[in-house]
Amino acid sequence: MSQPTALITTEQLAAILGDPDLRLYDCTTYNEPVPPGSDVPYRAVPGDKTFAAGHIPGADFLDLQGEFSDTSARQFFMMPDVAQLEAAFGHHGLDASKTIVLYSIGTMMWATRFWWMLRSLGVDARVLDGGFDKWKDEGRAIETGAPKGYPTTTFKAAPRAGFFVDKDFVKARIGDPATVTVNALGPQFHRGLEPSRYGRPGRVPGSVNVSAATLVNADKTLTTLADAEAKFAAAGITRDKNVILYCGGGISATIDLLMLTQLGYDKLTLYDASMGEWARDPSLPIETD
Repeated sequence: MSQPTALITTEQLAAILGDPDLRLYDCTTYNEPVPPGSDVPYRAVPGDKTFAAGHIPGADFLDLQGEFSDTSARQFFMMPDVAQLEAAFGHHGLDASKTIVLYSIGTMMWATRFWWMLRSLGVDARVLDGGFDKWKDEGRAIETGAPKGYPTTTFKAAPRAGFFVDKDFVKARIGDPATVTVNALGPQFHRGLEPSRYGRPGRVPGSVNVSAATLVNADKTLTTLADAEAKFAAAGITRDKNVILYCGGGISATIDLLMLTQLGYDKLTLYDASMGEWARDPSLPIETD
């Protein structure tokens, strides 16, 4: 059986709004600037204020850095242990037997991050194509105020190995012909042509560039599978390869991961700490143009 599609359209969501089996979540976070010389690349600010100002009716709010990350880690948004995630998802009423729909504001990457996290726990969710922006632009119903939430559940994960890897894994595969490492940041950062908020400019040596931004249309929906396939193929990413994705903080790369999954690639992993760790560690090699 083919795997369920990871995307849901605004029309499809509107048709099931109010279904008792729907679990709908706004996943928005904002990366706000910090003063030059700060030891963090940005401030991670939950989107609870924009949620209160307007959200899709019935939605709950998930705070990625607050409840769903390892807050003891130096980097933001690091995957915490399974027990923490089971408690947090259960608290928000998430249940694998329900229809789980994720969305975010401004960019889909916050929703795709949660989608990848849930996949790693054995749960398939769907991401709203175009997010809240498209929903709002179409004049669809909007609710304001704090989240009402869903009844709590006992969330039991069925963890799948290999969805997240660390710097040692990435370093060990530099030069491995069976592996392709993919940077989802913009080309100017990939080439090391601009200063990086993460530390040293540049990329993991030998990595190729398929910027997440090139997979997104002007209306914030994702590009067609044919266009994505062409972009990945042009970078030498093929189904026989082990594919490691990275970006700045393990967020935007999940847009690439969603598209690759939709295209039937299955040897995929995410370097969770990404350049937030790599660029700051002088013992790790870095490459620029």
